[in-house]
Amino acid sequence: MALETDAKNSNAVAPGDADAVATNAAAAKASPATGKAKDNNNSAGKKQQPQSQNLVNGNGNGTAGDGPAAKKKGKKNRNKSPPELAVETTLSNGHAENGKDEDPEKTVTDSNANVGAGADEQEPAPQLETEDIDLDALHEVGITVNINSPGADILSVQLSSMELVQEIHQLLMDREETCHRTCFSLQLDNVTLDNFAELKTIEQLEQGSTIKVVEEPYTMREARIHVRHVRDLLKNLDPADAYNGIDCTSLTYLNTITQGDLLDKKKTRPDSVDCTPPDYVTPGVTEPPLLPLHPNIKNAKGPQALKVLTTSAWNPPPGPRKLHGDLMYLYVVTMEDKRFHISACSKGFFINQSTDDTFNPKPDNPSHLSHSLIDLLSHISPSFRRAFQTIQKRRTTRHAFERVATPYQVYQWASPTLEHTVDAIRAEDAFSSKLGYEEHIPGQTRDWNEELQTTRELPRKTLPERLLRERAIFKVHGDFVTAATRGAMAVIDGNVLAINPGEDAKMQMFIWNNIFFSLGFDVRDHYKELGGDAAAFVAPRYDLHGVRVYNAVDIEGLYTLGTVVIDYRGYRVTAQSIIPGILEREQEQSVVYGSIDFGKTVLSHPKYLELLRQAGKHLKILPHAVLNEQDEPIELCSSVECKGIIGNDGRHYILDLLRTFPPDVNFLKLAEVKLSKELVEMGFPIEHRHKLCCLRQELLDAFIEDRYVNFIRIAAVHLQQLNAKKQAEKSEEKQVPALEEAEKQADENESSLQDSNKNKDNAESESKQEPSINETKTAEAMVNAIREAQSNVATSNEVQAAEVVKRACAAVGSLKEKEFDFRFNPDVFSSGIRHVDGEEGTCSSLAKQKVLVQDAAEFLVVKQIPAFIKEHLAHSSPPIDGQSLTESLHSHGINIRYLGKVIKLLAQMPRMDYLHRIAVLELIVRATKHIYYTYMQNTEPLHLSAAISHFLNCLLTNGPVNPAVNSEDAHKKRSNGNKHNKHKSSKGSKQQSASNQTGGPPGNVSGALSSAFDWTLVTPRSLWQQIRREAKTYWDFELDCDSIDTAVSRYGILRSSLMRAFCLKVGIQVLLREYNFESKHKPTFGDEDIVNVFPVVKHISPRATDAYNFYTTGQAKIQQGMFKEGYELISEALNLLNNVFGAMHQENGSCLRMLARLSYLLGDAQDALAIQQRAVIMSERVNGIDHPSTILEYTHLSLYSFANGHVGMSLKLLYRARYLMVLICGEDHPEVALIDSNISLILHALGEYELSLRFIEHALKLNLKYFGNKAMHVAVSYHLMARTQSCMGDFRSALNNEKETYSIYKSQLGEKHEKTRDSAECLRLLTQQAVLLQRKMNDIYSNGKLTSDLPPIHITPPSMGSVLDMLNTINGILFVQISQKDIVKVRSEIEKHFKANSTENEVNDAIKSIVAAANNNGENEVETGSPKELTNGVKDAETAAASS
Repeated sequence: MALETDAKNSNAVAPGDADAVATNAAAAKASPATGKAKDNNNSAGKKQQPQSQNLVNGNGNGTAGDGPAAKKKGKKNRNKSPPELAVETTLSNGHAENGKDEDPEKTVTDSNANVGAGADEQEPAPQLETEDIDLDALHEVGITVNINSPGADILSVQLSSMELVQEIHQLLMDREETCHRTCFSLQLDNVTLDNFAELKTIEQLEQGSTIKVVEEPYTMREARIHVRHVRDLLKNLDPADAYNGIDCTSLTYLNTITQGDLLDKKKTRPDSVDCTPPDYVTPGVTEPPLLPLHPNIKNAKGPQALKVLTTSAWNPPPGPRKLHGDLMYLYVVTMEDKRFHISACSKGFFINQSTDDTFNPKPDNPSHLSHSLIDLLSHISPSFRRAFQTIQKRRTTRHAFERVATPYQVYQWASPTLEHTVDAIRAEDAFSSKLGYEEHIPGQTRDWNEELQTTRELPRKTLPERLLRERAIFKVHGDFVTAATRGAMAVIDGNVLAINPGEDAKMQMFIWNNIFFSLGFDVRDHYKELGGDAAAFVAPRYDLHGVRVYNAVDIEGLYTLGTVVIDYRGYRVTAQSIIPGILEREQEQSVVYGSIDFGKTVLSHPKYLELLRQAGKHLKILPHAVLNEQDEPIELCSSVECKGIIGNDGRHYILDLLRTFPPDVNFLKLAEVKLSKELVEMGFPIEHRHKLCCLRQELLDAFIEDRYVNFIRIAAVHLQQLNAKKQAEKSEEKQVPALEEAEKQADENESSLQDSNKNKDNAESESKQEPSINETKTAEAMVNAIREAQSNVATSNEVQAAEVVKRACAAVGSLKEKEFDFRFNPDVFSSGIRHVDGEEGTCSSLAKQKVLVQDAAEFLVVKQIPAFIKEHLAHSSPPIDGQSLTESLHSHGINIRYLGKVIKLLAQMPRMDYLHRIAVLELIVRATKHIYYTYMQNTEPLHLSAAISHFLNCLLTNGPVNPAVNSEDAHKKRSNGNKHNKHKSSKGSKQQSASNQTGGPPGNVSGALSSAFDWTLVTPRSLWQQIRREAKTYWDFELDCDSIDTAVSRYGILRSSLMRAFCLKVGIQVLLREYNFESKHKPTFGDEDIVNVFPVVKHISPRATDAYNFYTTGQAKIQQGMFKEGYELISEALNLLNNVFGAMHQENGSCLRMLARLSYLLGDAQDALAIQQRAVIMSERVNGIDHPSTILEYTHLSLYSFANGHVGMSLKLLYRARYLMVLICGEDHPEVALIDSNISLILHALGEYELSLRFIEHALKLNLKYFGNKAMHVAVSYHLMARTQSCMGDFRSALNNEKETYSIYKSQLGEKHEKTRDSAECLRLLTQQAVLLQRKMNDIYSNGKLTSDLPPIHITPPSMGSVLDMLNTINGILFVQISQKDIVKVRSEIEKHFKANSTENEVNDAIKSIVAAANNNGENEVETGSPKELTNGVKDAETAAASS
């Protein structure tokens, strides 16, 4: 269903957007595909870097992303084009290149790609008008300007007239020859240009004008910015920031693996390729090594330019020197070991005569005064000059995507040893309470709440307004997450003073940088009834869910708090923005809606009811009444816990949204609930640790959709029965209002369902972008049923129609008697709340509401879990690690607490073996996480590394565990400990350790280890017993292993995968080295091996709604086979995403992957390679270097690079993908079979038959296991083996394998099919060759030598073309020959199918037979992929079936 309505919605949102795109096709096509953006990309690319970031916004208004300048702009040219777009369009494709060849045409189209869409937004103008606007805009877009900077050649730049002067600044600070200047102004005809003016507002500026760069005098602030910029330039190549997780830097290794930029490579000759795979890539690897994960560590840093550059201890300048113009002092040690003290004054930098112990600020002789610090250093140190040039060269050759900051920090779980250098700026950043670059914002600390709420209030009527609003929301949210993470770490590290310092440590609350922090403990017994600390620990996460869905619904006038949940060092910290005025008064006084004591006193407020009722429609929340202590009914439109507070700013805030959705009765032991027999047999209800379990929004959506399909079906059946009776009367009565009403209601429900579907958070929209085949099936069924219902209604009379609807409502359990109504009461099972019960059968009837919540919980177990497993049986996009498994479960609405039940079902299916293993691994990791958090909370900061390494030893090895700690050392420590903690006797600690073995809930510190040294008592055995207990109590799952060894042998888990998963889950960074897990003499992990601990951050991800609509419409077009239109729509989506999120974002990545695939299908392999290269770098940077989607991007890139003749490269990329796969989940995985088939094919093409055979044998083994012996995959594997063996001259084996292929094709496709015929032909040739060979052999045996002159045996190596065809087939890409007539035939077939009957198989067959329609002009060759596979960009290799 989703598909159709989405297509509708996207058009509804922007009337005519799609047409605009069509008229604009040329522009859009040029924009993402040009691959040659201009200079100004660098400017935008740089914009993300914190230091310069706020120069753009630093105009006294730190709120809306771009400050007044942008606002000013917006008013001026409403109907020309979305002005805000142009500011960033330059980066829209993120190909920054350093102005090599200026090509005005292209930039023009770039900034104009969205014009049509924007113009059309205001009013759906007739086509003609749009084009006028287009042309009008074109006239004022491209300007070529010359820039004249001192000491550099004149530079000619291509700019867009929408840009700010500011962008030229950015551009110059990023270019190689001018990057060392920061303090300059731009002048045109001796008039200084205003930084925040748009270029088109400057009157004298015309084509070919020359802008002069004029050096300005420094101020204190400018001098500091300059020094910081110099330091950034010098450490630009150093990966240390990425390993330390600061400044949103992250790693990417694509260019290391391809040894330089793929696009600059010459095509390789097959014979010159070195293709031997490293040992850890060949099949049969048991424990993959860790070092290859970060290739090229040694020379990643680049040359060192200086030993020390730091602020001097003589700062700040004393009074007399201040009056001489001294701003600050620096201290430098060059590589030649010379020491210099440098003064900064308004004219620039010079060397003074101070030494380390005497202060003499007079200029040295010669003093070398220069305006730029880099010029000065180049003067005094030749090695600096050389090193700086090298660094610059390497910096500018890197891909733009390698330099842009990511939206959120990505942490690495392994890191090499990094040397620690002297760096005063780093030190200053660490200890200033500011956020590093706050000094660029006038007014210092930021009022986060004001910024977050103001951005939400921005107008959103037109496309340009929505883009500006979404971009501002995204930017402020990103900054808030960064600030909150920093604050939370400071709080746990003890760097922030509590606002209630007198209370117990667990009860303390903190305010830092205008953010409020609280810890996840049960303070003042608030959660006592709900599960104490366990409930307090999960409450922030549920609250975050609530914030997410209310934000997604986006009701005007209803405000939520900025919320971030951070897990760090075993503590859970909630960071929230502060409601204005809340700190001045008690909570009791400020709450005007909801209850602060779980329902004893309840308040309501008309404005809140109105706002929450609107939100409730989308979220399916039922307005309900509860009694307060005076027994008065109070109406609520949310759960009782949800509190409404009106801030001093007059805004209506809601908080405590942890019970937004109805409870999950399968995990609550309730006297009044009787679960169905089926569930009781499965062991429900399971008593959970806390009583906050609730159902997910995705589940409610699926449940309602399921009921709606049934509702329509039942109504249709009843109507058919009526019709049969009424065949006689053919009277045309008016359509019945009652049914119309029901239809309308149903449609509304449907559309709101769609809305809420659209609002699911991005991860989900990523993982499940398209409805699966069976959803399309239900969609079809519904459309037919509705049509039928409508035609039938005309012939029936009112009473009966109303009766039909009433029966259908009763049958599906609708809340209302006469219309389809499904909403949930979140409080229905909450203890201590007294409900007002309505009369039987109405929607206020409590019994009905309870049944509904129970039904939804039952639907999860009975329908959704089997549906999840069924969907993965085809292995079309199999989860690779715990994270992708979790996302997939969530998209089906299945909570992780059902993991135990899912594993039990998976265990019965040998074909799901890999998924079973991933699920068990995830369960072990999560159980261990619970134990680890408790363990960490009781460890003194002094022993963190020892304690963590000890824990890892217990988890991952059976060898000796930290003997150092268990001997004298521990006693010494223990006695020291006792000095501080007199009351902790050793006896106490023993009892405690026993109690701890029972696996208390996370955060349950009181019952946990009492002595700070009890972590030394944990042993591998005790830890694994705890893990088993945890698995049993939390997931009701019997874990069948009591040590890592049994886990490895019983479940096939790899230790390296367990280590990776655990480190990522709890935020540990280990040293990158090879660990010997089998070590018998010394512990595997020492305390040196724990490099760092990171926060694990959960937050909401703001959406780009217009881009999402374009994307889904584009996908719908692709499914119909209109690739060109799809390409244009998705390019447009990418353009909009760049405007909202900037250059780097996960969603941009999935757009790029899709575009690359489409380019390839449309026959442009070169374009596909360029786009996919960006997708890979983006995935490495944004998701992580070993994230499942990175592996997927690597495999796609290897196919495109093979198609472009880079044979060696494509092998290297596949080797990388295979290594990462094995590291994450081991070799036994359907995805590995695909990678192995690809590797084998390419090795085969290079004549490496022996190697090729090893890979294909492995792939065949896996395909047999996961697809069964009749599958197409298996047939292809047999065929590939036969090809390789025949090339090796082993004709007998080749014959046997080809026979297998033939028999599969014959049974699956029939004898007439061309594949079967090809296989038969292949058999014939092989037989001939085998017979020839046999004759020669016999001849030699009988006569000792060759007598007859038999013809020689030809072994022809395969051509590159034939290999590429095979590669396409395996990866699910088909180029099919279809004529226009066939298409018409296929279409009519499908329609017949759908009309006749909508049983499952038929629809499936029909969908399979939609081989996409030809490009509208009936060319002969159309490229198609099986429709489903394209939508996710996933390789669905069952193409054979699709093309049949």
